[in-house]
Amino acid sequence: MKHFHGAGSVWERRFEMLATRSELLEKIRLGEDSFLEMKEVKFAGGKVRGPTQDGVANELAAFANSAGGVLLLGVEDTSRTVIGIELDKLDAVETVLREACEQSIKPPLAPIIERLTLPDAGGIEQPVIRVEVKRSLFVHQSPGGYLQRVGSSRRPIPPDQLARLFQQRSQSRLIRFDEMPVPGATLEPLCEDLWRRFVVSEGAAPREVALRKLAMAAQDDDGAWRPTVAGLLLGSERPQEFLPSAYIQAVAYQGTTVVPQGESAYQIDASDMTGPLDRQIHAACAFVRKNMQVAAFKQQHGGRVDMPQFSMRAVFEAITNAVAHRDYSIHGAKVRLRLFADRLEIYSPGMLPNTMDTESLVERQSARNEALASLLARCPMEDSSFAPYRNFIMDRRGEGVPIILRETLELGGKPAHYRMIDQSELLLVIPAANPEAQP
Repeated sequence: MKHFHGAGSVWERRFEMLATRSELLEKIRLGEDSFLEMKEVKFAGGKVRGPTQDGVANELAAFANSAGGVLLLGVEDTSRTVIGIELDKLDAVETVLREACEQSIKPPLAPIIERLTLPDAGGIEQPVIRVEVKRSLFVHQSPGGYLQRVGSSRRPIPPDQLARLFQQRSQSRLIRFDEMPVPGATLEPLCEDLWRRFVVSEGAAPREVALRKLAMAAQDDDGAWRPTVAGLLLGSERPQEFLPSAYIQAVAYQGTTVVPQGESAYQIDASDMTGPLDRQIHAACAFVRKNMQVAAFKQQHGGRVDMPQFSMRAVFEAITNAVAHRDYSIHGAKVRLRLFADRLEIYSPGMLPNTMDTESLVERQSARNEALASLLARCPMEDSSFAPYRNFIMDRRGEGVPIILRETLELGGKPAHYRMIDQSELLLVIPAANPEAQP
């Protein structure tokens, strides 16, 4: 247990009034407002009777849908008195908090939960729990619906305001999701070796200016510099710390179907590709190259011809498109790659943008993530096997889909095809070439 102090505080500017012990106590004395909610914790035996899991979820979701805030447990809100929580019951309270965030809020929240002590009316230090919620990139639903913080209370978000909030925090808003500053993140995770590779001119511009021009950083509503979604995806060694779904999940199967869980031997390989997006792309291509079959044929005039199941150029274009055009605003959804004996499946989260459909993909192009696509078009190609095709990861001329279709058809005689699943995920199926059909 520790006493609350201001040194090393991670609170944002809106919480500066709570940055020291004395200021926090003064804030408790003044009472609840838009950024502070206080709750006494009550027990029935060893179980938490109040606040309930649903009540906690409503409070935290309302903060996340607004400007953020702090829930302080162990303080009676009416009398503004520190009551505390018994030491042996802190774990039970934290369990309620964790389950509220994971089970009762959609998409789930990951707040900062801290145990500390504050003095009661008699000056005796009492254990309390502080829960800090940042303003979220998403709109969160709790058991009470879509709620917001208004002064010291939470209220339903009116339909017209809710529509605007979804627009502001989703793909359809004027500021694209990949250009949004990420709440709670600082510029520290941006690695200079990673973001400098996108700088065209070697000027002496300050770091913030250079990152802003690349759409890799932006100022939030409080004027603080934050990395953008695109900035973290290509400029950080560990973007998953802030964007936990931004990775590729790859599985290779022995046969042509996915068998029930428990028969793990049916999976011959599995891996999660994390890190900057360009590394994810190269790692996913290496996964396919390692696990696909390659047949060898003798030529009539001597020599040998190798025939892989898949055109690696088509695979590269497919994986690049999947990570570049997926919807990163969908919480919990990752790019999925599934390799079967007869096909490769690549699932990319999100609907097709701008009235496109699967039939028009070969004729039209539209980037959901403009900043991300622009950066990938400047990202140097590090895999020498793809270097003959281009110097940079992404092609901005819209040739990716035609290459996938042409290369797949030429190699195996069967066309690749796209399909939308539940209007929330784009599936690309690349059939494997059949070595037995070759002369």
